[in-house]
Amino acid sequence: MRRLLVLNVAALGADLLRRNGVDAIAGMPVQAIGSVSPAVTCVAQATLRTALPPEGHGIPANGLFLRETLQTQFWCQSANLVRGARIWEPFRERGGRVGMYFFQQSLGEAVDEVVSPAPIHTHGGGMIMATYQWPENIFGAANPVRLWRYWGPLASPKVGRGIANALSARIRRGDAPELIFAYLPTLDYELQRHGTSHPKVADSLREALGQIETVVTAAHEQAYAIAIIGDYAITDVTGTVAFPNRALRAADLFATRPVRAMRYPDLYRSRAIALCDHQVAPIYCRDAEARQRAHDVLAALPEVDLVRPGQAGADLEIVAKPGCWFAWPWWDTPREAPDYATHVDIHNKPGFDPCELFFGSNPFHCSANVTRVRGTHGRADAPIALATDLSFDTPPTDFLAFSRSLAAWAQTP
Repeated sequence: MRRLLVLNVAALGADLLRRNGVDAIAGMPVQAIGSVSPAVTCVAQATLRTALPPEGHGIPANGLFLRETLQTQFWCQSANLVRGARIWEPFRERGGRVGMYFFQQSLGEAVDEVVSPAPIHTHGGGMIMATYQWPENIFGAANPVRLWRYWGPLASPKVGRGIANALSARIRRGDAPELIFAYLPTLDYELQRHGTSHPKVADSLREALGQIETVVTAAHEQAYAIAIIGDYAITDVTGTVAFPNRALRAADLFATRPVRAMRYPDLYRSRAIALCDHQVAPIYCRDAEARQRAHDVLAALPEVDLVRPGQAGADLEIVAKPGCWFAWPWWDTPREAPDYATHVDIHNKPGFDPCELFFGSNPFHCSANVTRVRGTHGRADAPIALATDLSFDTPPTDFLAFSRSLAAWAQTP
């Protein structure tokens, strides 16, 4: 049975490597290819496992709006959200095994091994840091990674070191699945905090390359072929931040309700909502009239580059101008902010919040200052990096083509 390790490295941009003098990773030449669109984590990972664009796999961003329940869900972990046949199905039918480690939307996936962060939110508002593993304890420890370093103000490039060491140990045992998909978040944090040229980014890149080398060395010892690929490239924030939901609220399209002087979203009455995700935002509308009004309101924002038809069930999709990005808040004054606005809360917020990477003035809260964010992504016009020892009949030129090449690999005995 042939073996292949696919290592998805967050924010592994081709220009980032070039600026830092990196033209090869683990001895494999770096190729610059196009990213997926929108260039965000869940879209890329859904594409990787299905070889389908968002309209096929149903993932428009890192979050979804559920029309049946009128709820938003960001970073939901169920694999059932991803539609379409998996590229590894022919491989498993021939007896091959598949492992998926630290991928988003991987719980319940039709694979042989799954490892993913899955903290427990306690009744009192706390959190138990827990890692989901199937089979149980397959990585040999209940929490092989320090999850409090995985997100929030304490998020650190070193979190990938735990993933790399645990994955390498799993591979060296000699009985790991023959096809492995694994994710390293290492580069994401300092690039979003500081932009592409800060000295901490160079340190983060060296850390990431060391982690990759650790995994590749173990994989080569077990005769795995290697494919290392970025999901998106982070670019510098050079412009202003847009607040699509604030604009929709001013147009009486996004409804709120007062709770103890705060304003919470009222999605039962809202006629349009933006799921803000870095430089893209799927827009969900109640009816055709709301769609047209939302189109006109959002097109008028100076940070919006494009308003286009939505993907994967969204009515519209807005794309930010280069250097700009979209923030999720809908309120006008700080006193209106909901209680979770300055907390690490990746599920209640109807959008990704990069401000969670910073401490606020209260050390027990995260920041709400959008001007501190210096790196962003999503536009899909910056190339990502690919390094592999696989041979392709037609070299892939973008992320979707690479996914289809993996599908062809899985179909070949």
